[in-house]
Amino acid sequence: MKRMLNYYRNVIEYRFIVPVLIILVLLSACQHNSKKASKDKNQSEIKLPAADGDYFQEIGLAAGLDFIHSVGEEHLNNIIESSGGGASFLDFDQDGYIDLYLSNGTWIEGFSGSEKPEVMPENHLYRNNGDGTFEDVTKRAGANDPAYSMGAAIGDFNNDGYPDIYVCNYGANILYKNNGNGTFTNVTKRAKVAGGNECSIGAVWLDYDNDGFLDLYVGNYLGYDPNYKYFYAPDGFPGPMAYDAQSDILYHNNGDGSFEEVTQSMGIVDTDGRAMGVGTADYDDDGFMDIYVANDHTLNYLWHNDEGKKFTDRGTMSGTAFSQAGEATVSMSVDFADYNSDGLLDIFLSDDTYCSLYENLGNGIFSDRSYPAGIATAAGQFVGWTSSFIDYDNDSDMDLFKTNGALKHLYGQEDQLFENMGDGKFKEVSNDLSKYFQEEYVGRGACLGDYDNDGDMDIYIANLNSRGMFLRNNKGNQNNWLIINLIGTSSNRDGIGSRIKISSGGKTQIAQKKSMTGYLSQNDPRLHFGLAKNSAIEKIEIKWPSGKIQVLENVSPNQILTVKEP
Repeated sequence: MKRMLNYYRNVIEYRFIVPVLIILVLLSACQHNSKKASKDKNQSEIKLPAADGDYFQEIGLAAGLDFIHSVGEEHLNNIIESSGGGASFLDFDQDGYIDLYLSNGTWIEGFSGSEKPEVMPENHLYRNNGDGTFEDVTKRAGANDPAYSMGAAIGDFNNDGYPDIYVCNYGANILYKNNGNGTFTNVTKRAKVAGGNECSIGAVWLDYDNDGFLDLYVGNYLGYDPNYKYFYAPDGFPGPMAYDAQSDILYHNNGDGSFEEVTQSMGIVDTDGRAMGVGTADYDDDGFMDIYVANDHTLNYLWHNDEGKKFTDRGTMSGTAFSQAGEATVSMSVDFADYNSDGLLDIFLSDDTYCSLYENLGNGIFSDRSYPAGIATAAGQFVGWTSSFIDYDNDSDMDLFKTNGALKHLYGQEDQLFENMGDGKFKEVSNDLSKYFQEEYVGRGACLGDYDNDGDMDIYIANLNSRGMFLRNNKGNQNNWLIINLIGTSSNRDGIGSRIKISSGGKTQIAQKKSMTGYLSQNDPRLHFGLAKNSAIEKIEIKWPSGKIQVLENVSPNQILTVKEP
């Protein structure tokens, strides 16, 4: 092109140059528009598979989700590599469709046991196109700094209306500020939330003092020493008790873009916990969010929030520090919901044995009901990682989804879904719902949400060192439903900590807006309620973190309802 222009300069009068350049520009624009039209045409030609008769249908590749998790090398060589793999739903561009952020491992010199790969693995961000497909926007968004990532917690820490991303890493953590234009900026240094050289497994956003700004609790795992080689060879590599525990960290949001570490001053003393899963909920409904920490091989913590002034560990006295056998298990993840519809938030804890379903008896006391509820026997065959309450069939009670996978080897196991039978018992119905549940994967994190806004919950599963799976829910919306999107004003913008009570058809449901859910992952930021065949919602009551009570009456079902704090 340049040679052609030089030629024209030599043979044509100046008055002809401008028209020629205009023609060239127009030709270039036509070529660009042709390429764009071709791209749009290809995008429109993407066809999702029709429903195949299964309740859940795996459509990951068809939807554009081609992410493959990596531990940074071909084989599993240490406990850090075994522990990663989170997935988080978020609506980063606020277009009404939930997007997907996926955490990845990478190659590290002196840590990984193989040669450096040609292409380094990185975290990925997929934008929901709103037509059932996703687009990889990682490079454009810029939320993929080199790091060995475990999981990510999503929260709007500066109340600007756009969700930010806190990435937990083996090494310094990263806080990405959402710029509101599809891009992110690493603000870790200014925010002072990098931590040290810990291995941070999970983190959770909460406004523990109800000042309107989200604070941050970071669960740290163990001080991995790559030079420690003493172990029983068939066991793969040394277990967690071979390494010293690392203390968790609590950061207070100063409201100016920076945070202050307040761990010890707030009474959090963590000397022997190896955090795997972190969750938060106001389990005693006193208006302040409490924190539950699932620890590996040691007792679990239930940090009771004493009116935003300090925390007290009530794990042992509440009955939630140990399993029903009185043992400290390999605890992985935690979730909260009212599974028996008594108005109290219960707790489900996944582990490497029978798991724990802690029924909230009131007065700060819980009882492990995993065995009588019918969960222990079926769960005991597998190593459970993420676990989340989900009303998959919209029948107005909370079911349970759980991913499974071997601890120290890349050995797959089937994932599980337990249906709430409504009488305090659960029944494993996995094989009845989908061919997917007959396949074996090395499951780790998973996020649940309504990605296509059709009223039922879909599931993305992160598999260790393998391609993730995406399950579309084909039948849940045969029952009625409601999705609530909260916008805080006096409270934090996300409304995290809000408690919602819904009355429909003579049944009352409660739920609490939470941050991280399950193992290393975060669910749909909106709250989903199944309504069975009820055609009306008589009353919705919202108790905001600010203390305000908001009541809505005579609400129609089958809609996504945005509610702004008055």
